[in-house]
Formats: sequence, structure tokens, C-alpha cells
Amino acid sequence: MSRPKDRTTPLQATGTLPTPDAGSRADRPVTLAAVVGAHGVAGEVRLKVFAEDLAAHRVLNGGALTLQSLRTGSNGAIARFAEVLDRNAAEALRGTELTVPRSALPPLGEGEYYHADLLGLPAVSSDGEALGSIVAIDNYGAGDVIEVERPNGKRFMVPMAPQAVPEWNDEQLVIDAAFVDS
Repeated sequence: MSRPKDRTTPLQATGTLPTPDAGSRADRPVTLAAVVGAHGVAGEVRLKVFAEDLAAHRVLNGGALTLQSLRTGSNGAIARFAEVLDRNAAEALRGTELTVPRSALPPLGEGEYYHADLLGLPAVSSDGEALGSIVAIDNYGAGDVIEVERPNGKRFMVPMAPQAVPEWNDEQLVIDAAFVDS
């Protein structure tokens, strides 16, 4: 069994889901990492990285941060930004999400998707019933699982696999009626 890939995580790319057109979401910010604290006294920061290749993106947060260096640390990555000159400035960044516009991400192959493309999409059943919207995507080791929130606030989860999600695009995600939790 194969599964689609979220290019913001190190999962393998497989699956047969159609790839959405990213046109209307091209400038939507996508989080690639988060600052978890300072490292040393020279202004470096510790990062929790969500991307396969953060180093490919030099300009982050709409130009507010310029990545000068990135290396592996004991608990994530260590980065240096041109705008961060000392430990106090590095500490001030704690909790900051590092983003790039969706259009800055590499093109997707067949069956691949970015979590950012799915979050917020309306979900409908293969029978045409409006189900709600995609509010979360988790991975517990066996593949991505999407969480759908119904209009009444109740939530249910569905594996992001071709038998459960036969199609999706930039406008909606279709869930096979057999996987819909009432």
C-alpha cells in the first residue's frame, strides 16, 4: 500500500491522488520551522524543522529574516540569521514560526501534496454531502490522517489514502462515503 506525500515532512512520495492547482493559494504562508530558543551567545537559534530542506530557503517571513547558516544540532537544527546579532535578539524570536509563501515551495509530483494545501478545504462525501472542513493533518507513523470538523463542531478522522480520499483539488476534498463518521 502506498500513500501520498506531504512535502513539508520527510515522508516518502507515493500514491495516486490528483495534485491540486496551487494558483489561489500561491502567496499563503507555509510554516517550515519554529524557533525553540537561543543557542550560544552570538545570536544563533535552535529550530524545530518541519521541512525536508530548510536551507533551500534563504529569505523567510516575508523578508524579515535572512538565513545565513544552518547546521544539525542535538535537538533539531541551529540557524544564524543576518538580522539576529546577539543572544537577546535570539531569545526574542522564541516561538516565531519561519514561513515562506506557498509559491516558493518546490513543484509537486503526482500524488504529492502540502499540508498547507489541504488545511481549510471543504470536505464533501462521495455522495455529495457537505461534511465540514479540514482542520488538522496528523501522522502517527502509518501515514497521514486528516481531521474533518463538521459544522456542529464534532470531528472525525480519515486516512489520507486513495480508497478513503478518491479525489481532491484546490476547491474541495472528497471523502468516500464508507469512511464518513456520522
